[in-house]
Amino acid sequence: MAPSFLSLVSLYSLYLRRCFTSSGLTSKTLDLKNGTTIHFWGPNPDQITLQKPSIVLIHGFGPVAIWQWRKQVQFFAPHFHVYVPDLIFFGNSTTKSAERSEVFQALSVGKLLESIGVKKFSVMGTSYGGFVAYHMAKMWPDKVEKVVIASSGVNMKRSDNDALLKRAKLQSIEHLMLPETPSQLRTLTGLAVSKKLSIIPDFFLNDFVEKLYSDNRKEKMELLKGLTLGKDDTANLSPLQQDVLILWGDQDQIFPLKMATELKELLGEKARLEVIEKTSHVPQIENPQLFNNIVKNFLCAP
Repeated sequence: MAPSFLSLVSLYSLYLRRCFTSSGLTSKTLDLKNGTTIHFWGPNPDQITLQKPSIVLIHGFGPVAIWQWRKQVQFFAPHFHVYVPDLIFFGNSTTKSAERSEVFQALSVGKLLESIGVKKFSVMGTSYGGFVAYHMAKMWPDKVEKVVIASSGVNMKRSDNDALLKRAKLQSIEHLMLPETPSQLRTLTGLAVSKKLSIIPDFFLNDFVEKLYSDNRKEKMELLKGLTLGKDDTANLSPLQQDVLILWGDQDQIFPLKMATELKELLGEKARLEVIEKTSHVPQIENPQLFNNIVKNFLCAP
């Protein structure tokens, strides 16, 4: 393992933190007093005004939130009060509870927002974070104003999980989502990113795996096994009361585009689908300008 001062991943993490702070966010950790502690980024309390609405960004399964939402924080911070939690067992968020479902993640984020006085908000989740965002919208229709589900197979069935493993040529979802080697990380990025990253040397990928995927591996494996979605042969989803924007990359190989069209039908008349061309599972990173403008137009519409 490279020392932090020689690690490109550590140096880039410092840069990401500076991007968040320069956008007016501060790093905080809150004890929810139930054995659960959540780290999050949020606006300074003395800068919160009634003129700006609130948005909560929920990251996917992978690196901590600052690696997944930089371009969105910088774009939305002038227009919204932006809150970016690290889900439990990511970053410095932990729990003593034995609960491991995405429903528990949603409850924990909801308790965090209640504790810091956020009464109304829109929520945007990507991938695993979309599972959490869906449950938040379902549990608190009076608090959640609008919902953005990005690259998130909330309608995942058992057959979809099997097909993903077949595309990855792996036996276990843990080997895909929690890579331990450069080869496994290349498999994940090959499915998640439209551009090929084969020229990246192994020493950099080893640094990436060590710094971003090694913490809380046991607990993260339990999170994957604790998912309530994707266990059945059919998708049992109820429509949401809120307006819903579904955003997808046309080349997504984690959750193929056909899942987005199915999800739109399941979520009902208030759901609309936008597809971003030439992007895969992380359109917010691959084409942030278009992604951000689509989301802003949706959130700011009457």
